[in-house]
Amino acid sequence: MPPYRQLLADTLEWAAPGPGERWLDLGCGGGALTRAIWERTGGTVAEIVGTDCAPANARAYERLRTALAPSPGSRIAFLCHDFSTGLGPLADGAFDHAMSGLSISYAESRNPTTGGWTADAYDRLLNEVARVLRPGGRFVFSVNVPDPSWGRIAWLSLGAALRAERPLRYLKRAGRMWRYGRWLTRGARSGRFHYLPPETVAAKLSAAGFGATEHRLSYAGQALVFRTLKRT
Repeated sequence: MPPYRQLLADTLEWAAPGPGERWLDLGCGGGALTRAIWERTGGTVAEIVGTDCAPANARAYERLRTALAPSPGSRIAFLCHDFSTGLGPLADGAFDHAMSGLSISYAESRNPTTGGWTADAYDRLLNEVARVLRPGGRFVFSVNVPDPSWGRIAWLSLGAALRAERPLRYLKRAGRMWRYGRWLTRGARSGRFHYLPPETVAAKLSAAGFGATEHRLSYAGQALVFRTLKRT
């Protein structure tokens, strides 16, 4: 969909990947950002590790490794892991830079006494990203704005349906995205997910050891793209 393509382009522009770098793709899904970085650098990055809690994405990464040119071999890897628990399998300073697309808001944690949702996992994840980055490393990521309009995203995608090979299938996907987005918004209102204003995100990044933070709107105005640096 056009809004997502714009988000991908905005994220990649700020990531500015270069040859010989080691990248972490956090909440990687099927590997759209991984593919974009590989193609942008002509396969000259040293390593990209995608991590996601869905085991099915291991197969997506297998297909990705087969499709990319030049062949990445072991330089593109997938780790099935729930980042709500942190990034324990990854070593300190293992990566030059990290990226994430609309994922970190879904780090979930509950208060063991009250059962209420907390921001502990979200805060822990930011600290963990800082831990696995080298000093000066970039963290480029997107998150939804507070109370996003999923209907706006679906509406702005309708024009692309006319150019799609299978318009009906495209429209069905847009409808599913809209319904799923409404469910996500309800989760955010309950405190389960974290759709936060940019000032709050920047403050959390600072507390985790990041600085020089900047942000901009993307995704039809329904997402914020952040770029921040691990302090030396």
